[in-house]
Amino acid sequence: MRSGSEETVPLHEEFIYCCGAATHVLKCGPWKDLSKDESKNLPRLLFMIIPGNPGLAGYYRTFIQALYCGLNQQYPVWVVSHAGHCKPPSGMEMIEDTDIKELEDVFGLNGQVEHKLNFLKKNVSKDIKLVLIAHSIGCYITLEMMKRASELQVLRSVLLFPTIERMAQSPQGKLMTPLLCKLRYALYMPVYLLSFLPEGVKASLVRFALRGMKSCDESSITTSINLFSVDCIANILYMASQEMIKVVERDSTTIKQNLKKLIFYYGTGDSWCPQHYYDEIKMDFPDGDIRLCEKGLRHAFVLDASKEMAAMITDWLQDDLTKL
Repeated sequence: MRSGSEETVPLHEEFIYCCGAATHVLKCGPWKDLSKDESKNLPRLLFMIIPGNPGLAGYYRTFIQALYCGLNQQYPVWVVSHAGHCKPPSGMEMIEDTDIKELEDVFGLNGQVEHKLNFLKKNVSKDIKLVLIAHSIGCYITLEMMKRASELQVLRSVLLFPTIERMAQSPQGKLMTPLLCKLRYALYMPVYLLSFLPEGVKASLVRFALRGMKSCDESSITTSINLFSVDCIANILYMASQEMIKVVERDSTTIKQNLKKLIFYYGTGDSWCPQHYYDEIKMDFPDGDIRLCEKGLRHAFVLDASKEMAAMITDWLQDDLTKL
């Protein structure tokens, strides 16, 4: 695939209400509205990114730009934040001021699944095919979307570092579950106090926290400033606590039903989905497209390897795209 200049990529940013919750959307490409069924200019395919947790769209800014360029700028590439994970702009509340309660527990794991389905229903024509690219808990959400809405025209789902089973039993899960499920409220006060710091100081703290990385993505630093918001952190940790409780058994039935549409990509040193999870799913689905990372990429690849990951994905999907 030919790559264009990412500096000239059209990038559109929106803050909207979806299911009554503040939602940040980044749209790469000239297509801003894909909901008009009768438009002759609609693309045939939308690449939609389902983020991990924290589900901040800004972490994927470089990734969607690189992906868009790698696709010869032929298809829109969108990323939709998780409900309530973004700090809304001035004048916009975290929850829409309305008497209509669109979705109970929208900030929970089930609510985030319905949030993405609702976004597609309201913002994307049902005639447009989808490539879903999911990261971490976004992979669980994506499998749930495919299970609940079989009418979606999913061409491919690419599941990166998939946390789709036994999260609490993973090395990182064993460490984080007590904190997330019993002690998360204790984190709110220090975040509240830090929220009063000037933006420059917050950025310096983020740079210090990420100092071990050779080439940290600049957009990750600016995006991480959202984590100094108590409302954002509360929603992020609440969702994470549900992940530890609810993501237990792998949904092998949904995987089997959609196996030809799925690409799995596991890490070799991933403490959220260790390598023996890869070994087991590979054994259970020998005909599946299930890959093991040979490049040593971290679970949070968006921090320093967005362009590398985008290049791999465009290579994986070339055959699918030539058949369109």
